Amino acid sequence: MGVIDVLILASGSPRRRELLAQIGIAYMVNPSSYNEQLPKKKDPEKYVLAQAAGKARDVAGKFPGQWVLGADTVVAVDGTILGKPRNDKEAIRMLHELSGKKHSVYTGVTLACSDKEYTQVVETKVWFRKLGDKEIERYVATGEPMDKAGAYGIQGKAAVFVDKINGSYTNVVGLPLSQVYKMLKKAKVT
Repeated sequence: MGVIDVLILASGSPRRRELLAQIGIAYMVNPSSYNEQLPKKKDPEKYVLAQAAGKARDVAGKFPGQWVLGADTVVAVDGTILGKPRNDKEAIRMLHELSGKKHSVYTGVTLACSDKEYTQVVETKVWFRKLGDKEIERYVATGEPMDKAGAYGIQGKAAVFVDKINGSYTNVVGLPLSQVYKMLKKAKVT
């Protein structure tokens, strides 16, 4: 590796930082200035992978020889990709769309260093119980949904919305730790 022998996280997400710290990965934060595209197609896997790769490559270009981790997470329900809500009205609409249904959380992850790159997409299925209008409004009023894909944080107050999940819990939080750890081992970063 280069002068700084630590992983570079191409994200300002506090959840991703907490998850990496939880497993003892040494890292520094350098958020990407990559211009995220709005999803134009209905393929969430391709979308999150393209966004994760764009973020990782953007930061890797500034740190030659250093390993950079980029990630992007979206929620998909009934063929529609839900990103982060821009306002309370959007958050309320998204939560109504998820109410009483199964949806998928996709995270694209790219680990990049100079001319080497490892990529992966992880899907976790999540089932929400039926939500009432007032509880959706109360949750949105907390402000918690505003920086989260699908307008909810499973690790926060929205935990009570979730009946069950199938797949990686940490993927729903924003970074599938088991898969990321395997990528880091393969790249000999850990």
